Amino acid sequence: MLLTGDYHTHTIYSHGKGTVMENVMRAKEIGLEEIAISDHGFEQLAFGLRRERMPQLIEDCREAREKTGLNVYVGIEANLCDEDGRTDLREEDYKDFDIYLMGIHRFVKFSSFHDFWNLLVANSFCTTFRLQPSKSLIRYNTNAYIRSIEKYPIDAITHLNYQSFCDVAEVAKAARDHGTYIELNAKKIHLSDEELAKVCDTGVRFIVDSDAHSVDRIGDTKLVDELLSRVDIPRERIDNIDGRRPSFRFREYKEKHL
Repeated sequence: MLLTGDYHTHTIYSHGKGTVMENVMRAKEIGLEEIAISDHGFEQLAFGLRRERMPQLIEDCREAREKTGLNVYVGIEANLCDEDGRTDLREEDYKDFDIYLMGIHRFVKFSSFHDFWNLLVANSFCTTFRLQPSKSLIRYNTNAYIRSIEKYPIDAITHLNYQSFCDVAEVAKAARDHGTYIELNAKKIHLSDEELAKVCDTGVRFIVDSDAHSVDRIGDTKLVDELLSRVDIPRERIDNIDGRRPSFRFREYKEKHL
């Protein structure tokens, strides 16, 4: 599967190994038309993007765009921080970004102990020991995703259900209704075949991303290719393949409001 654009790649600005230029040069080499540098959000305590580095990140993306001729977007993989849906991308940050991704991650500055307990401790405990999550935990995660989609112009939910548990169909319905994509992540196994079928049945649209943390994985879709060989998702519902480019919600929001 050849992507038109890979919108989830990491660099040395957070948890990746490559520079912006190295990621973009690799994208050009393999035939992509555009790429986003979407490093981890500001409140990821271990390796999140730092606000003071934003001017240099923006300059690096501009330089890479001019050198390669590719569309190079300044993105972010924001963190879900509480049950009310708060993320660590503030509205005053919007001017600096082109693409707004969001997912559940560990070691984040959560809003309260209750959120820390559910988003980190309970999710991690059930994942590590392969335990059935409680109905209350599933409800908590589901509510957090849906409220975030409703409150913010999020372009895509990254690796839905990775190291966490939610009602994937309900989250997908909210994404469908608000114009947010569900990402098919080629780095992490995050949806079972049964879960993906439920997500697909909602009519939500998809993008495929590498979630590359190293330069050699830019544009890699192998894991998703294997998944799609088992689960029938219409290709026309995947908006960054076959020459198509996604209609991103964040871009439309900025055009109207900023």
